[in-house]
Amino acid sequence: MRQGASTRTPLLLFWKGLAEMTAASPRYVSLYHSGELERRAKLLEARLERCDICPRQCRLNRLEGERGFCHSGYLPVVSAACAHFGEEPVISGSRGSGTVFFGNCNMRCVYCQNHQISQDWERQESRTVSFQELAGRMLRLQDELGCHNINLVSPSHFVPQIVRALLYAVPMGLRLPLVYNSNGYDSLATLKSLDGIIDIYLPDLRYASDGPAVELSGAPGYVDAAREAVREMYRQVGNIVLDREGAARRGLIVRHLILPGGLAGTAQTLDWLAKELSRGLSVSIMSQYYPAHRAREHGLSRQITAEEYADAVRALHKAGIETAWVQGMGSPEVYLPDFEREESPFVAAGEG
Repeated sequence: MRQGASTRTPLLLFWKGLAEMTAASPRYVSLYHSGELERRAKLLEARLERCDICPRQCRLNRLEGERGFCHSGYLPVVSAACAHFGEEPVISGSRGSGTVFFGNCNMRCVYCQNHQISQDWERQESRTVSFQELAGRMLRLQDELGCHNINLVSPSHFVPQIVRALLYAVPMGLRLPLVYNSNGYDSLATLKSLDGIIDIYLPDLRYASDGPAVELSGAPGYVDAAREAVREMYRQVGNIVLDREGAARRGLIVRHLILPGGLAGTAQTLDWLAKELSRGLSVSIMSQYYPAHRAREHGLSRQITAEEYADAVRALHKAGIETAWVQGMGSPEVYLPDFEREESPFVAAGEG
């Protein structure tokens, strides 16, 4: 699970205006029936032969099991799949978000709260699944658990596999909106191949400068890559659109995690979003930073202060962004998942 995908304290800001409501079927269903979904699946899989699916472009043959930075081969790795009630209100709704947590990652955040599945590659080998099994887990989230959407967490290195699984899931009856819940380190070409497939984009915009991105997440060129990715996501889906239950059916929500010492560049990021995209887009500000994993080795040994939190709220107001949630200053420890519970990492927090 990425930062922000855990139990959230009450939000201090809500949005000023709601987009129109709709009950339209997801667009990927029509792409399946036209044959376009299969065409894109084939094109994406061909790119795995010299993998360039994410910005790292390792150029290794994942079709033959070669592994690059993400330590992932041809088949997807699913670390957990559950109904999740701790996302933004329009994502979790009243029945939960059908969250599929993919194993491994194309970043190396030293403070990663889900390092159990993102940076423990050997253990994830046992969680490799077939495309049919991934499709089946999506259907369970829809039919048995009644979730509002399929929430694909850390999907950036498994895009071809996700699209292939949809070829099995759609004829089995999958009709829920798809949420692309990423760290923002996404390939522009890969995102363009998802146009019309993904209904809701939920990316991080984690840094405003590349120094911290390299030091803390091992992600060179993160700022340009993530900003171009967010720009493309917004082009595809626009502002949030709700269904009749008040759950999101389409649109973009950008997440931003406040880091100690201003390392995230919160004010710069919010200013960029407002000026370069729109003041009307949806933003989610997270205060849940906790010095997990190897954070203390890099000097990130404390939580954010009340003043840092207040600075972020002031920056949000100054940017003039109209649609926002701000996570309260609760105890960050409650946000930590435990992926030893493969079915529901949040049982201890009252979820699942």
